[in-house]
Amino acid sequence: MVAVAQVLIVLISLEHFYILVLEMFLWRTRARRIFGMTAEQAEATAVMAKNQGLYNGFLAAGLLWSHASWHAGSSDFFARANFFLTCVLIAGIYGGLTANRRIVFVQALPAAVALVVLWLSLR
Repeated sequence: MVAVAQVLIVLISLEHFYILVLEMFLWRTRARRIFGMTAEQAEATAVMAKNQGLYNGFLAAGLLWSHASWHAGSSDFFARANFFLTCVLIAGIYGGLTANRRIVFVQALPAAVALVVLWLSLR
């Protein structure tokens, strides 16, 4: 079960690095098309999107840190993974309630599944 949790953690971290790239570097192009914004909307929200992208990068880095700590044999692996997956879950739920319902399925649901697998791996 730990191996499955590790795979999910890496996949979720890759997703958040992708979101970082979209929000920080591709906001006026690819992200604009993905989110259905006009050029004016993208321009008006570009600074905010870069800030959000940075936060997503921190989540991704934390998840990779937890993954690396497991490979290093650290006893803190569970606490780190639990913390960062919970952060992703909460952010996904909040984003789904306030911005776009898809966020629940794209971000919160994978984090919830990974948390369940992580907790089951303790047995």
